[in-house]
Amino acid sequence: MLRSGSNVVRAAARTLKPQRTSQWAQRFLSMSARRQAAGFRVSAGAVAGASVLTLGFSAVTAYALEPKVDWNKVKSDVKAILDEDDFDDGSIGPILIRLAWHASGTYDKNTKTGGSDGATMRFTPEAGHGANAGLAEARKRLEPVQAKHPGLSYSDLWILSSYVAIEEMGGPKIPFRAGRKDKPSGEWCTPDGRLPAADMGTKPGTIAHLRDIFYRQGFNDQEIVALSGAHALGRCHTTRSGYTGPWTRAPTTFSNEYFRLLVETKWVKKEWKGPVQYENVDGGDLMMLPSDLALIEDPEFKKWVEVYAKDEKRFFADFAKVYQKLTENGCNNLEGGKGWF
Repeated sequence: MLRSGSNVVRAAARTLKPQRTSQWAQRFLSMSARRQAAGFRVSAGAVAGASVLTLGFSAVTAYALEPKVDWNKVKSDVKAILDEDDFDDGSIGPILIRLAWHASGTYDKNTKTGGSDGATMRFTPEAGHGANAGLAEARKRLEPVQAKHPGLSYSDLWILSSYVAIEEMGGPKIPFRAGRKDKPSGEWCTPDGRLPAADMGTKPGTIAHLRDIFYRQGFNDQEIVALSGAHALGRCHTTRSGYTGPWTRAPTTFSNEYFRLLVETKWVKKEWKGPVQYENVDGGDLMMLPSDLALIEDPEFKKWVEVYAKDEKRFFADFAKVYQKLTENGCNNLEGGKGWF
């Protein structure tokens, strides 16, 4: 007489290796079918148990065969490509951060869609969204790194690259958790308009827009200001956003300089044929967007700008936390559990 399905499965699992156990379960199912055809009664539990065993160990075997990523080597490979003399200010670090930021900033806490999990910017229509102009340059430079590491998802690579860039440019070390999975096609792309715009035409409109965009992702006013501190890095380009110039005089150094300049410098409208932006009166070599000045025009935002302008250590600590939150929003399979929801 056959024992119950669960006992049969447990007995086999204790004595057989995973690959052989899966083979055993398949043979058991075949034998059960022959016995049933001959008129014998076969326990439904036994059949179900063997079926589960077959599927379970097939999954285990597949997982065991999945290439393991050496994250230290990935980091080293990213570090090796950061310096590029002919690119902007000699580093691709700022555009790698922008890539990760824009991949993550599509998250919507209400619909649980978007975010870094999926790397959907590889596909149209998201690759062509206006806010993502120029980011093909970042994706192109990461292709050799991705190709060098079997099992490395674009999703994880984009985020880890930004963490490496932040740290290499003098910023805080951000704990990285792997597990993002790439989406297979553009059907997973989020609609255009989920990323913040630089100007909504009026000061109140721009302030309200910032809150709408960031509250949708689950951020509060303090976190909005902390994330904005990434504008210490990089510059704007007329060929991408339509705007031009750097926010600080050290655009490849992570610091609280962005906040210090916001509160200590007088900003006036730039006289030019492009969109509305502001320049410093003491030289006109720097720029601020209307959305940047919104941070000192709203009292709730401004109090945090002033905190970070005076306390770089506090800014680094708060930025590390909120940037990790940004890049983990909506992620389901990260090491150590889910990301932020």
